[in-house]
Amino acid sequence: MKKYNVYGVGNALVDLECKISTEFLEEQQVAKGLMTLVDEATQQRLLEAMLHHDYERKSGGSAANTMIAISQLGGSAYYSCKVAADEFGDFYLADMTNAGVQTNLDGQARQAGTTGKCLVMVSEDSDRTMNTFLGISSELSVQELSPLAIQSSEYVYVEGYLVATDDGFDAMKKTFSIAEEHGVRSSITLSDPSIVQAFRPKFQDVIGASVDLLFCNEEEAKAYTGASSLLEAREALKKDAKRFVITMGKNGAMIFDGDTFIDIEPFPVKAVDTNGAGDMFAGSFLYGITNGLGYAASGKLATKAASKVVGQYGPRLSWQQMRELLK
Repeated sequence: MKKYNVYGVGNALVDLECKISTEFLEEQQVAKGLMTLVDEATQQRLLEAMLHHDYERKSGGSAANTMIAISQLGGSAYYSCKVAADEFGDFYLADMTNAGVQTNLDGQARQAGTTGKCLVMVSEDSDRTMNTFLGISSELSVQELSPLAIQSSEYVYVEGYLVATDDGFDAMKKTFSIAEEHGVRSSITLSDPSIVQAFRPKFQDVIGASVDLLFCNEEEAKAYTGASSLLEAREALKKDAKRFVITMGKNGAMIFDGDTFIDIEPFPVKAVDTNGAGDMFAGSFLYGITNGLGYAASGKLATKAASKVVGQYGPRLSWQQMRELLK
């Protein structure tokens, strides 16, 4: 019996989520529906332009949200990341601890600097646009990894955003290397279409050779494979990924278990905020396959969880909501 169901590694970001209009994005010349990496000055300018908007603050980052979902469902998760010795870093550590996720931050001296922040702007069509300043998270490296925690896990899970920096990419490859050495299964999420387009060779360098399970949505699958249709993309992915999941929003999900395709029907929902849907899906799916559920049942659980999270604001559900899903 392993100590952790899943070991995650990714960019630690404090999410600042708020509602905005599409016109605001146009006025500020922000690319709608994408995650854009920016410098601190650019993010601060946007924040100042939104003085009259209310924010909800949560510990975040893609892989962090996934680890929290696993913990809330009753699983065990460990998360490696990097935050600064500042107020936002203090908040991040406390919030992850309250979520029941163990981290490399416990008892570790943190460096001076600025903790990364992600401004999550939700427009009236329920789309989410992310404006991210990585801060000290951009310095995440192999030094933040815990080889012992990796060895003690059933799966490792790495967010694709790490390919954006050389040190982050090295941390990704090292995580997979340690996992392979100790018989730990590996998984990765492609994270965002723009990231896939910008760093496709890096993804190709690790997927197939090192990854047991790939998570992506339709647009990311097309960006990675260069396919023009979902059918072409899934066939192309079979050549690289041992197993994969393609989420399809209101159309449910498609799973390849290594042998056959499994279609997961969607749960009807009126979308309010799509932020965190993919992270929630991955966390619920990983919880399922590490706690006795098959791929089909895990896919159903994950689709249900994702539908619940898009029906409200914020990337998380409450502890009670998560436990209700298991019933």
